[in-house]
Amino acid sequence: MLFISEKIAIPENEIRFEAIRAQGAGGQNVNKVSSAVHLRFDIQHSSLPDHIKETLSALKDRRISKDGIIIIKAQRFRSQEKNREDAVNRLLALISKSMATPKKRKPTRPSKAAGEKRLDEKIKHSRVKSLRGRVEPEE
Repeated sequence: MLFISEKIAIPENEIRFEAIRAQGAGGQNVNKVSSAVHLRFDIQHSSLPDHIKETLSALKDRRISKDGIIIIKAQRFRSQEKNREDAVNRLLALISKSMATPKKRKPTRPSKAAGEKRLDEKIKHSRVKSLRGRVEPEE
């Protein structure tokens, strides 16, 4: 069981792992050993509560396919076991991110002093720019 919170957990049989060959540098080890891991998690057929399924499906994330399957490729480490742990941690982070409710914004107004300061700066800047004009020779 993977525990997301006190009340929510995912059974390990809902997560599928597939070992694949990693890309990039690593010498002969990369060519011989399947150390990278593909994690697949079907959102709709999972035991997660419905409201979490909806928010997960609504996320704009390239790791979520059109069919509602989360695919995470982990190849950061040289060992398959560490890559497996990394993929699970990234899945938990994605689910936790979808559970968090965004903080409501409180509308604010700039202070009177800030408005006056802005206007003063504007006047100073316009004076500087007006002095940059063509200089007429005095006769």
